[in-house]
Amino acid sequence: MDEHYLIDLNAAGLTLTDDGRVCCAWQPLMPDYHDGEWGRPVTDDRRLFEKVCLEGFHSGMSWQLIYNKRHHFRQAFHDFDFHAVAQFTEADVERLMADNTIVRNRAKILSTINNAKRAIELVNEAGSLGAWFWQFEPLPEERPTIDLEYWQNAKTSPEATRLSKALKKRGWTWVGPVTAYALMQALGLINDHIEGCQCREECEEARNNLIRPPLKAR
Repeated sequence: MDEHYLIDLNAAGLTLTDDGRVCCAWQPLMPDYHDGEWGRPVTDDRRLFEKVCLEGFHSGMSWQLIYNKRHHFRQAFHDFDFHAVAQFTEADVERLMADNTIVRNRAKILSTINNAKRAIELVNEAGSLGAWFWQFEPLPEERPTIDLEYWQNAKTSPEATRLSKALKKRGWTWVGPVTAYALMQALGLINDHIEGCQCREECEEARNNLIRPPLKAR
């Protein structure tokens, strides 16, 4: 392998994987998540609610830590069935606070229960969580070139700020603009794989073929 080629990849925020693919430089840290999830469109309401909750737990913490605990989070929160989580009581909060397999942060646990209730309201309003969230997808011309400089410095966006404000208006918590931007990345509302990453092309194809869930008629 040409050493200059590898240096050029590194300078662009890319890496060459063991199986010969060009990917984002962080791919070796979380290969399954990078290759199979991040930036790929999500419309299923339960998986979407899961990502909202986990991004809230992610706030101020390592995403790798949260991702590695995801199986335990799913067990603790009934696989993120928001109808079930909305019924959690103080006894459930104490159960979760005693569960050392998840992040035991009372404010974030209470936020998850609150957001489950708000999710039910949002489904009644819009028809589905997917329909409501996907209306915040930026237009192609609103998205910048995703190079290393952008990837390192972009923490939020005007669209993420609008999403955050709309969620807060409806009573959701732990959904600030930075969290909302990370959520947009995780849901595939935006594709922030760096230009040149093979998964960027795959995510774009998935987005191009996606049938966006429609909002409920009023």
